[in-house]
Formats: sequence, C-alpha cells, structure tokens
Amino acid sequence: MVRARLGAEGLGREGVEAAATSAKRSKMQGVRGFRAVVACKDGKKDPARLELRSDASLDDLPQVENKYGDMPKAIVKVAKSTINYKDAMVCQGLPGVATGFPIVPGIDFAGEVESDDSGSFNKGDQVVLTGHYAGQHMNGGYAEYAQVPSEWLVPLPKSFSPEQAMIIGTAGFTAMQSIIALERKGCLPSKDVPILVAGATGGVGSTAVAILGKLGYTQVTASTGHAEENESWLKSLGAAEVIPRLEPAKPLDKELYAGAIDCVGGATTGAILPRMRYGGAVALSGVAAGPKFDATVFPFILRGISLLGIDSVQLDMENRKEVWARLETDFPPQYFDKFQTISLEELGDISSAMLKGETIGRIVVDPSK
Repeated sequence: MVRARLGAEGLGREGVEAAATSAKRSKMQGVRGFRAVVACKDGKKDPARLELRSDASLDDLPQVENKYGDMPKAIVKVAKSTINYKDAMVCQGLPGVATGFPIVPGIDFAGEVESDDSGSFNKGDQVVLTGHYAGQHMNGGYAEYAQVPSEWLVPLPKSFSPEQAMIIGTAGFTAMQSIIALERKGCLPSKDVPILVAGATGGVGSTAVAILGKLGYTQVTASTGHAEENESWLKSLGAAEVIPRLEPAKPLDKELYAGAIDCVGGATTGAILPRMRYGGAVALSGVAAGPKFDATVFPFILRGISLLGIDSVQLDMENRKEVWARLETDFPPQYFDKFQTISLEELGDISSAMLKGETIGRIVVDPSK
C-alpha cells in the first residue's frame, strides 16, 4: 500500500500501472516449481499431446489469448481437480471447447487461496471453481497452482472437502441444476412421478440418479448403454429401473415420463421427446451423442412439453451459490464411496476412454501425484 501511494504521487498514471504490473509479475514468479499438464497441438487438425511439466511457474506457462486480462485474479493452490467430458475433449485436442492451444486443461478445481487481487478472499481460504472458462479460454486446474478471475471462485461449502467437491464437480453441479430446473417447471409435483435419467453411468447421470434417490423420488428410470453390468450399482444409487439406451420413437409415442434429465444429446434427445407426458420437461445438458437430433413439433404443440437448456458455465453467482447450498443438503453421502483418483500422467488414457464411453462414475484428479 505504501508503494502504491508513492507511485500515485510521484510516478504518474503510467508509473502506477507499471508498478502494478510489476507487482503482479512478482507475485506470479513467487509460485514456481510445480507440476502441470499442458495440452499441445502441432496443427489445427492434429490430436493433442499432453506434456507433463514438473518445474512449472505461472509466468512461463503458455497463455491463451482471452478477454479476462483486466479482471482481478486469484492464485489458488489446487488440491484436487476432476475430469469432465469437456476436459476429455481438450486433452484429446477435439474442437469446440478450448479457444486455443497450448493450454492447461481442467474446468474444475478446489483448493486454497494463495493470493487475491480483488480482496474478496484471504490467503488460506478454501474455494471451489466449476463452470466459467478455466481450461477452455485460459489455463485451468490440471496443475498444482491456477490463476483465474477472483469472481469465478465460490467459497468451498463447509460440508465438503476439496476431494468431495471434485467428486461433485461440474457433473454434480449440472445434475443439481437440472433437478432444480425440473422442480421450477412444476413437472415433479410428487415423489412418485416417473423420471428418466439418460446417460446414467456418466458423471452427470449417475449423480442425478443419486440426488433424486436422496430426495425420495421412487420412480427413477436410469437409461444407459451399459445397463446390464451397472444395474445393481444404479439401483443402489436410487434407480427403480435400469434400461438400455432408448430406441427411436414414433413422433408421438407412449407418455412415459413427467421429467427427464438428458446429458447425452443427439439421437437420445430425439428419442426422449416423444415419450414425455403432457406438460413434462426435459433438462438437456449434454452433447456426448452429438449436437443434432431428429424431432417433430408434435410433443410440443400437442402435449405442451418443454425442452430446458442447462448451462453451468455462465450461471450467475446468486444461482451458483444456490446450487451449492442445495448440494450441501441433497447430495447423498454414499456417492462419495465410489470414485477413482488418477494422477496427471493418467489423463491421456482416461480422457480417451471417457470419449469412448468407457468410464463409469466420477474421477478425481490429484495434481500432486
């Protein structure tokens, strides 16, 4: 603070800005010698390769050009991260998620504040980040330290450890968002209404099944391409029935579901819409099966159904905190018992398997391993 005052009185505006820039650079240079994974591409159409750096620093990691340069930043010592479908796409170099390469992937992380330019957090505060654009437009959580805009951070709920927050991650956050959206739409008036969860063995789907079970919904149908081998697990989470992927339907099929959580997209969305009950709603958050689906207007104009888009990226802070508050009360503790922890070195194999639909449940990433 003394140096800032001296600069303001004697250095002029340019001097003050230079001093501030120097102070930020000094702060960044103070965080050195940590592990980080960088996704690199030789050409636009080439697959990515993951480079493990064991002696990284915030100032020498590659920086993707973005619009967040003037926002006050916080430096966070990352305790845990996780892997979502978006992360898998970035790790494998697929288009549509990262705005540039090289980049440190990881859209989620939880950890401890090292410093904060905004003054919103103190050194040592526990925080969590889900959504926003870490790991997409700027470096993310696959490193032992991350620097992101302070306003993206949420205080870590006291009920959760960093590991538990990352078992939840964007997947669990999106699942809770989807349930809240269906509740607000009014299509879940009682605990015995039939609800479909598509993509039930993935992160969003399995978490949705577990939360619905904790909330007491008794008619949850879990749909997955791995039905037989995961039936007992999904039923232990709260599913009443486990079925294979839905086959294509007639333009208006049997009215089966009052609400649906669809984290798959593509043909699955097209198969769900004709099976919705009058006034039902589908909360759509995923694109694993592709961005396009075939549908007619009939379920919308003859049954009054709704298709609700779920976006966890740009959700405002008030609603973001509401979702975390609901997770504190409604997330089932038994879900914390089934997850796997991987190291930075394993990200290549795990991300490839995730894109092939070969991973089950939640995966925590430990950047220190």
